[in-house]
Amino acid sequence: MKLAVEFPSVIYREGPRGVAALAQAIERAGYDQLDMFDHVVMPWPSESRPGLRYPADMPILEALMALAFVAAVTERIGLGTEVLVLPQRQPVLVAKQVSTLDTLSAGRVRLGVGTGWQESEYQALGADFHRRGKAMDEAVELLRACWRQREVDFAGAHYRVQTMAMEPKPPRPGGPPIWLGGSSPAALRRAGRLADGWLANVGCGAEQIAAVKQAAEQAGRDPDALGFQAQLSAPPHQGEAASSGVDGLVDGIVAGAGAAVADGFDWATVNATVLFRAGARRGEQLAAALATLHDRLRAEVG
Repeated sequence: MKLAVEFPSVIYREGPRGVAALAQAIERAGYDQLDMFDHVVMPWPSESRPGLRYPADMPILEALMALAFVAAVTERIGLGTEVLVLPQRQPVLVAKQVSTLDTLSAGRVRLGVGTGWQESEYQALGADFHRRGKAMDEAVELLRACWRQREVDFAGAHYRVQTMAMEPKPPRPGGPPIWLGGSSPAALRRAGRLADGWLANVGCGAEQIAAVKQAAEQAGRDPDALGFQAQLSAPPHQGEAASSGVDGLVDGIVAGAGAAVADGFDWATVNATVLFRAGARRGEQLAAALATLHDRLRAEVG
């Protein structure tokens, strides 16, 4: 099983050296992938926004900029997003940013994308929240056109590109793999139809994998060529306390990895912010906890 870490943006408080040190420690521990969470802005509570999922002032580094920094201080580990909210960004610009990151990291990028759930964030970025599903379909196709076509031509309802060039192309033919997140029926169908893999939410399992594979078959694609990544931990929502200390959390994550393998997942990711909330509050503490967790996961699932 391939193992990923969702990087904790909160470590920015220890400065650039702290961010670099933790990224290097994750690579040194043996993880296959380092992923960045994505939100550009977060809403403060208001009369129209009751029961917010996360605190408005939670620190979130911009995903692609942070990955560019990490690329410069690491050598082997894969670099990705989990997940970039693609329909609220301009996809031609994203194609250029990701192609550049892939070029300068020697082909280490995997792009994870999703439609998101915050209407207020779409509004702040001038994007249409209510048409995000159809925009996502076009945006994925447009990314690949930018990475593959010498003369980029694309005519859709949301995006149009007429006989343009984008160079340099990514180092891998066809560009970086694109994985899709989300657990709604529409997201599962989209993953099977368009993606190279599916990024599952906490609590998803064999039933959702089967739905993705069925959608792939219906689209004339090989379902066995897709990758499937399980999220083994999620941060507490606003107002919730951590469910246990670090040791208890590690035990639960390891048990969850075994269940993920049984469900058919071939990747698993650990949200390091969960470890932070459980008591590993410094970079060196997070590095130690992640190293211990890596070794236990390898012993459990290989």
